[in-house]
Amino acid sequence: MLVTKKYYLLLILSGLLPVAAIYAQKPVDVAESSIRVGIKGEEAVYFGFAEGDQLIFSFEEANGKEMKEVEIIEWPSNSKFMEYKTSKLETKTINITRTGIYKFRFANSALLPRVCRYKIQRIPASPATQNFNSTVYVDEYNDTTYTNEIDTYIDKSDTIINNFQDRTIKVNPGSAPGTSKATFNFTLPENAVAWSYYITAEKAGQEAYQEAAKTLASNSGSVIEKFPKYGPLAAVSLDRQSYLTKLDTGMHINFWIVENDNADLFLKGEQFRFLRKGKVINDFYRMEPGDRAFHFCFHNDYKDTPVTVTVKITAIQINEKLTSKEVKQMHITPRRGMHLKN
Repeated sequence: MLVTKKYYLLLILSGLLPVAAIYAQKPVDVAESSIRVGIKGEEAVYFGFAEGDQLIFSFEEANGKEMKEVEIIEWPSNSKFMEYKTSKLETKTINITRTGIYKFRFANSALLPRVCRYKIQRIPASPATQNFNSTVYVDEYNDTTYTNEIDTYIDKSDTIINNFQDRTIKVNPGSAPGTSKATFNFTLPENAVAWSYYITAEKAGQEAYQEAAKTLASNSGSVIEKFPKYGPLAAVSLDRQSYLTKLDTGMHINFWIVENDNADLFLKGEQFRFLRKGKVINDFYRMEPGDRAFHFCFHNDYKDTPVTVTVKITAIQINEKLTSKEVKQMHITPRRGMHLKN
């Protein structure tokens, strides 16, 4: 034994046996711990190694249960070792060809969690890397990229008052078989956002409308200057003062406002659906656009007297001019980076 020690001492002194050859046999502990891998989950730990290191890895599942995969990856994606369907690995040694970060991945395909115990060591290639820092530091940052996209926006918006219906309908009395009902249909202009109607079965109702129009004109000069067609029904559509009043004496008419096939059902005397109805001398109201197509239905319940109904309809339209242009859109993606401090 004494001869052997003297022999090695002579070799070292003569340079025939480098100190590193002896030093390299001493492993350095990097990590010894456990990690819980959830149901059908995956977990990973990261450590750094120096060029020339020998990486020594061992693991076992705490209850001897099988893991789907155990893998060692030279980060970010260069797989160095993978073991499938294993519960224990005694020792795996990997030669490190360049300094970098290594990922130790544990994958579980079971319906129960797994606990993996692992030990990681490194054998330095020389005394220079004896104190190599294997800690991996995580950076969080925003990755900013730009794309060219087409942006469409409203360049101009015009409000239009459209007094598009002004008609009279004669509804015969009930004594004339099959003639005491009448309908007419209409379609709202495109881009209508609201509409309103005025109906009357009396000449006095027509006069009441004209009087309201005069009063409105004298009190809304600035509005009429901007919108020449602004009148009582436009005011009703816009929820403003219209100066219209409802009469309580005079001839009346029964009316319904309906959509789709309900006008035919009304004429046939069958059950039908309606949006609004009334038995009125005159009436006015603000309506929503709906499907744009509507019907007015009238019924004269006088036995011997025809009724002439006046109907006015106004719609408020919003016409928008769209413009498109190419814009640079910024996209911010949160990312995580890793680095060593050696």
